[in-house]
Amino acid sequence: MATIELRDVFKKFYGDLSFADSAKALVQPLAPAPAGENPKPVFAFKNLNLSLPNGKVTVILGPSGCGKSTLLRLIAGFIHPDSGQVLFDGKDTRRLSIGERKIGMVFQNYALYPQYTAKANILSYFLFKKRTPELDREAEERYRRTSELMGVNIEYLLDRKPAHLSGGERQRVAIARCITRDPKLFLLDEPFANIDEQLRQSYRVQLKRLLREFSVTTVYVTHNQQEALGLADRIAVMNTGTIEQVDHPRVIYHQPASLFVADFLGFDPDATAISRLDGALVLPELAGFTVGVRPEDVDIGGEPATFGVTGRVAELHPLPLRKLTRLTIDVAGHTVETLRPAEETFEVGQTARLHLQKIHLFDKKSGLRVRTEFSQTAAEQPHNAS
Repeated sequence: MATIELRDVFKKFYGDLSFADSAKALVQPLAPAPAGENPKPVFAFKNLNLSLPNGKVTVILGPSGCGKSTLLRLIAGFIHPDSGQVLFDGKDTRRLSIGERKIGMVFQNYALYPQYTAKANILSYFLFKKRTPELDREAEERYRRTSELMGVNIEYLLDRKPAHLSGGERQRVAIARCITRDPKLFLLDEPFANIDEQLRQSYRVQLKRLLREFSVTTVYVTHNQQEALGLADRIAVMNTGTIEQVDHPRVIYHQPASLFVADFLGFDPDATAISRLDGALVLPELAGFTVGVRPEDVDIGGEPATFGVTGRVAELHPLPLRKLTRLTIDVAGHTVETLRPAEETFEVGQTARLHLQKIHLFDKKSGLRVRTEFSQTAAEQPHNAS
């Protein structure tokens, strides 16, 4: 296990790096933009600070092109910051060899030894060491437990070479191989991106079991919200080279630092993460804010509440497997989404009074969350004596 810390990291280059480019950067510095030419848009990390706790899974979540994969390579030591430090157990990565860091890495490309069987790939770390009875016992025990947790303990799979495995099977073997070699730090760059969703869910469960069993410090990169929520002890939401918020998934969901974070992390895949309204539509005194409301915090009908708006049902989308209906409601040109029980009947065009049980107030200019407020129903509100 390892503790990783990024302190005031600054790194500038032209475009997000591919894995091949970052590997080349170990032996050859990246060339600056040619003089006299208009460079491509500069991508940069500016004063980046991030701590990765020992034995925990930190998921780097963000849209494509925001720098997630490049951050992973920075942590791995494939590239170095222009200023600032990347510390591995308190030591600057510039002073540590890759072997000293003991990093296990899994990317999208199923990097396995093509000449070896699945079992030999899983045990490859031990194949290149001098054999001893103790090493053999360690290898066999780690192999047995790892393959059991990853679901690869099947004869037809273990005796096959990578060319005869599916993409999902190859990726499970790659993950099992990394864990078997007992890494201090485990880095995964969207390992299930090329696998269909149903298998992806199953593999996430297997991977979660594996990481809990061995307590490996892990950094997992993804743009998939459900993947992040399913795996993370902590989530770091990334936006164009900056970390907007790092915390437990539920803290980020209920107390988003910004509109970007609120938009990007939603618990329910069948509804928009957060709907936006002009504050003046909710209350005159909120005119300086953008109001954000989660789908589960929108009620229709019931007792009047502190925060309420009137709109028109614009769309109905049945979700029969969940016995729900997704309602899209137009409120003065703003869209609000909520999920309602399927037995409730609505018609497109009908007027709907929305009671907002909980709202997030964001600064209109910066997009930063100012505060979160909870609504009161008429019954809960204090009454003046007559």
